[in-house]
Amino acid sequence: MAIITISRGSYSRGKQVAEKVAQTLGYACISRDILLDASETFNTNELKLARAIHDAPNLLDRFSNGKERYIAYIEAALLDFCREDNLVYHGLAGHFFVRQISHALKVRITADMQTRIRAEMEANKVSEREALKLLKEDDDQRRRWSRWLYGIDTADPNLYDLVIHLERLTPDEAADIICATVRSGRFAATDQSQRDLNDLALAARVRATLVERFPDIMVKAESGAVRIRIKSSAISMSSAPVEAEIQETAAQVKGVTRVEVQLKPIMMFDD
Repeated sequence: MAIITISRGSYSRGKQVAEKVAQTLGYACISRDILLDASETFNTNELKLARAIHDAPNLLDRFSNGKERYIAYIEAALLDFCREDNLVYHGLAGHFFVRQISHALKVRITADMQTRIRAEMEANKVSEREALKLLKEDDDQRRRWSRWLYGIDTADPNLYDLVIHLERLTPDEAADIICATVRSGRFAATDQSQRDLNDLALAARVRATLVERFPDIMVKAESGAVRIRIKSSAISMSSAPVEAEIQETAAQVKGVTRVEVQLKPIMMFDD
C-alpha cells in the first residue's frame, strides 16, 4: 500500500480531492490531526504549531530556534502517522518529510486564480480585490517558509510525482487519477521502504525530544541505532556532561537500542 501527500494552495479544492482519494481507497485522511498529536505529545501550544507550519520566518524565529522546535514536533508526529501506511495527508509540508520514502506518492493540486478568488470571496465575504490580496499573501507566506526551511519552492513541480490542475477536471476526476496511480503498484511499500520509514520516524522522534535543549542537532537512525551530531561551537560547557545528557535522553525514546554522540561541526553524515 502507499502514503499519499497532497500539497495545495488555499481554496484549490485539494481537501476535496484528498477526502475522495481516502474514501475510495479506504485510507485514513489527516491534516490538522498532526498538530493536535504533536501538541499533546510535546506539550506545545497548537496555535503556535499551526503558525510554524504556515507563517514565513521572522527575525525572532532565526534567533529563538522556535520554528526549528515546532517543525521537529510536527515532523515526528506526521512520520508516526505514516508508519501505519494507507494514509492520505493533505496540507503544507507533508511531501518534505517523506521525500526519502519510495512508497510515498507526492501530489500537488493547483487551481486557476479566478476560481480561488471566487471561493475566497464567498468564504470570507470580501471583495474581489481583497480576496486576490489575501490569496497572494497566503501563497507568498507558504513559498517563503519552504525556501527558508528547505531551500526549495513549494510550487516547484519537480518536488511532486503528480501535478494536477483543477480547471477542466473535477475533484472527483483528480481523485480517480491519484487512485489509479496508487493501484498501479509503482508506489507500493516494500520491506526496505518500510524500514527506511521506520528509521526516519525514529530519528525524527529523537530529534524532537532533544531539539529544545539542542537546536543545532542532526539525527540519523538505522535499525534502532541512533547517531547524533551537534555543533560543538554551540556548547558552552564541557563536552562530557553534554554527551552524557544526550545519551541518556535519546536512550529513553522508544525504539532506540544504541546511541552514538559526536560533538562536532555539522556538515553531513558519513557513510
